[in-house]
Amino acid sequence: MNFIKSNHYDINFVKENMMGPNSMKTIEELSESLYLERGMRVLDLGCGKGLTSIFLAKEYGVTVFATDLWISATDNYNRFKGIGLEDKIIPIHAEAHNLPFAHEFFDVAVSIDAYHYFGAKEGYLSEHLAPLIKKGGQIAVSIPGIKHEFTNGIPTELLPYCSYDMNFHSCNWWRDLWEKSDLVSVQECKEMRCFKEAWQDWLSYDKDSKEDDIKMLEGKNADYFNLVSIKAIRL
Repeated sequence: MNFIKSNHYDINFVKENMMGPNSMKTIEELSESLYLERGMRVLDLGCGKGLTSIFLAKEYGVTVFATDLWISATDNYNRFKGIGLEDKIIPIHAEAHNLPFAHEFFDVAVSIDAYHYFGAKEGYLSEHLAPLIKKGGQIAVSIPGIKHEFTNGIPTELLPYCSYDMNFHSCNWWRDLWEKSDLVSVQECKEMRCFKEAWQDWLSYDKDSKEDDIKMLEGKNADYFNLVSIKAIRL
């Protein structure tokens, strides 16, 4: 896949602020299937250090509410201010089950490499996220996944590195979960093309701290995994 937009960003800045598979490349692919126009309000849920928020604000001129629990709003504000985007990105410190926003406030919600931490239980979408999106608005997430559910248990070769509480699931599993919500219509659920590039960018930076992740995805082990994207329309 050619990453025409994300490759324009300073690679050192991207590496320093990655918290998982390269979210710049992931959001570039995900945004291709979204309708985004200047002035829209976008919720970036689980934004980490804000790479996805920066991409959306710069590339589409939207106003982004960069929301995260693990990274402080002050840290993100200073990062956004340092690149002149403090007027386009609003940093928020909040937990995903207690979001401080009005119902139907956002045109779009995205979540990159975060939704599986808080959204893998039935009810989350309808109770906490979908109500914040305008009717007809878009919800799109990207999450680490697996090609098929481990119905017979985690494969032996993955046992040292993988556990069920990682919430890695297949496209079909996620589609089934979202289709239980009466507040959204699922438009697509698929494997993402950027899987190899996004993971390689992450694993190639500071390799010593990622030994287990490298072993989990090396050789034939990588054949078990993917990146899953889901897009839905708010009803």
